[in-house]
Amino acid sequence: MLDRRGSSRIPCFPQIVRSKAWTTGNWCRLVRAKDRAPIVPESESMRILAIETSGREGSLALLEGESGGELAAAGLVREVGVAGPERTAQILAPRLDELLRGAGWMADSIQLVAVTVGPGSFTGLRIGVTTAKVFAYAVGAEVVGMNTLRVIAHQAPPGDSPLWAVMDAQRQELFAAQFDGQGGALVETQIVSQLEWGAMLQAGDRVTGPGLRRLHRALPTSVEMVEQSLWQPLASTAGQVGWHEFQGGRRDDLWKLLPQYYRPSAADEKRDKERGRLGDRVQE
Repeated sequence: MLDRRGSSRIPCFPQIVRSKAWTTGNWCRLVRAKDRAPIVPESESMRILAIETSGREGSLALLEGESGGELAAAGLVREVGVAGPERTAQILAPRLDELLRGAGWMADSIQLVAVTVGPGSFTGLRIGVTTAKVFAYAVGAEVVGMNTLRVIAHQAPPGDSPLWAVMDAQRQELFAAQFDGQGGALVETQIVSQLEWGAMLQAGDRVTGPGLRRLHRALPTSVEMVEQSLWQPLASTAGQVGWHEFQGGRRDDLWKLLPQYYRPSAADEKRDKERGRLGDRVQE
């Protein structure tokens, strides 16, 4: 990967997306902040930006990944929350600028961008993935997209029993995935009804995730619920998981990275339904 630390030749506004939030002036101020002195790491490490905007509450984080194979850790440098009303493209860019300023980092010192790509909110995922792609393109960083449920599972304390991570999918449904004690997927991400998921639970299973907020009182006593403070996915965890994947050789194509919604949007479903009705009329 090309190291662009200190480079002044950074494109101001890449045409990777067309977003009113990423104005030319806004972007240039972020990637060409000359009033901020860069900090050069003393050891061989990689600077990481992590973005998590899959739910109502989001976060941004900066980490430093130490070299040393797949088990090398990524230390948290700084993390800021992004409240629901702030989780917009117009506000995320200046919040990111504040994060970098607080750490004393130049934008073009970032070498890896980790972002949750889904499941989650349609709007939140679009904003997060778009921000990650624009930023990575502009500064020449690598990018990795992380499954949100895997990030949530990674936050749970280690355990030998299977772990379910769940998020609210609306319509009395859940995004659900099951992991083993090492974080490997036992059941891949799927959409299931709350009743179906309840029937899938086995004695001794552990459960976590924001999808439990409306369900925890109805859970059987034979399952173990992870502490509620660990349910919400964090950017810092996405950065740690992303760094682990990157150390293992994972690389995502910037141009092909997309949000993973796992279902059509309400607008798409309405359009498909209307098309189906039109097709029935034509056949008649």
